[in-house]
Amino acid sequence: MIKKQLEILTSQYTALYDLIIPKDHMLRRINEEIDFSMIEDELINKYCLDNGRNAIPPMRLIRYLILKETYTLSDVDVVERSMYDMSFKFFLGLAPEDPVINPSTLTKFRKLRLKDTDILTKLVNLSVGYAIKRNVIKTGTIIVDSTHSKSRYNLKSQREILVDSSKNLRKAIYRIDEGYKEKMPEKTVSGMYEDQIGYASKLVEFVKNEENLLLSPAVKEALNYLEEVIIDNKEHLQYSADADARIGHKTADTAFFGYKTHLALTPERIITAYAVTSGEKHDGKELPGLIQLTEETGIKVDVVVGDAAYSESGNILMAKERNIKLVAKLSESITHGPNKNSTRFLFNKDAGMYVCQAGHMSIRKTSSGKKKREKTGTAAVISYFFDVEKCKVCPHKEGCYKEGAVTKSFSVTLTSRLHTAQKEFQETEEFKIYSKQRYKIEAKNSELKHRHGYGVASSRGLFGMTLQGAFTIFAVNMKRILALTDK
Repeated sequence: MIKKQLEILTSQYTALYDLIIPKDHMLRRINEEIDFSMIEDELINKYCLDNGRNAIPPMRLIRYLILKETYTLSDVDVVERSMYDMSFKFFLGLAPEDPVINPSTLTKFRKLRLKDTDILTKLVNLSVGYAIKRNVIKTGTIIVDSTHSKSRYNLKSQREILVDSSKNLRKAIYRIDEGYKEKMPEKTVSGMYEDQIGYASKLVEFVKNEENLLLSPAVKEALNYLEEVIIDNKEHLQYSADADARIGHKTADTAFFGYKTHLALTPERIITAYAVTSGEKHDGKELPGLIQLTEETGIKVDVVVGDAAYSESGNILMAKERNIKLVAKLSESITHGPNKNSTRFLFNKDAGMYVCQAGHMSIRKTSSGKKKREKTGTAAVISYFFDVEKCKVCPHKEGCYKEGAVTKSFSVTLTSRLHTAQKEFQETEEFKIYSKQRYKIEAKNSELKHRHGYGVASSRGLFGMTLQGAFTIFAVNMKRILALTDK
């Protein structure tokens, strides 16, 4: 059961907040200037209003998650810090002496209350709406790109994850006192999963009994992470990897296992829209959705700045129909004519190769008719070849690979006149000026990864990554908006 009316703090200690927390503190400003009512209205529908015991106010749990991503903390650490950090308690709507929640409440809240809602989109839109209200966003230009996040499990077995987490905890302890090497539980060398989880549990128990070690923030952080890994392993014994994560390619030689977050950013560096996909998805396919989400916030998009991945034929046509300037250099391998198998293969602009639906990248390419095309304007053909040994055992080989074939290739026909207008625009001074703004989204990607831990997924699955994206984007947007309005 949940109460609709607001709780009024009657504590005699609330005056401490005015003494301790500065007027310009980020959390105080968010508390006072952002109206979360539309988020609360959406959440209330997930609760019963007249049956059961009183629930923790859902907006308080949303605020816990905002704090978690703003300060890059684990569930345990954000709750622990909320015990003594007055700015956290103020932001959560608690009196100084009020107790905090059990960290497991956040896990249940994410699983039971946030799925099948529009809360995550509304949270991002809330920050964008505030930017519009404060006249921070001044143009209809958006810069688009994707950033990759590795899966938390990174194609490792459950045992390997436990080994790495245990090793990190031991390293944190050795930095304090190497004498603990003789005291800690003996490491297992059997290679068995059951033995490793048993060792990890003994290590956790040992550290908890050593009060001196618990005084170290580094040890506590490593301990909390290992405990979360143990719990997650016990709940998902049948899995050895993140089921939603896929292999994506940054170059022809480097790959990652995880997700892509596709972003739309204004020149003022406010993220207006995002979409999370598995790692193998093509950047250009997400452009129409990013434009739509941006315009739903009230911004009329008139210029899109992106790299060559966004210059595919469909996007050029869409931009022309909607009178949007598409500032993306043409790539011959993207601007190809129709092909009956084009849905099975997607071009990776970073590697300059095609990737099949199974996530395998072509290993070489050949070109025919290039010289003739340069002289006569007729089309040339580029063929991309795949590792036939992988094709033989591929689960998607039906209708793609012919049994007994010695090679497997995918050919594209390059067009020469279809994109004449886009090529002419590409040579203009206006195009070059807009292109110079693309570095801003690279800087934002770096901020997400290095300051907010977005380089690695904090939980399992596509929904977990989407949730992490929404709260992280809200945090970075609010930081940026408050910084700009202070000037």
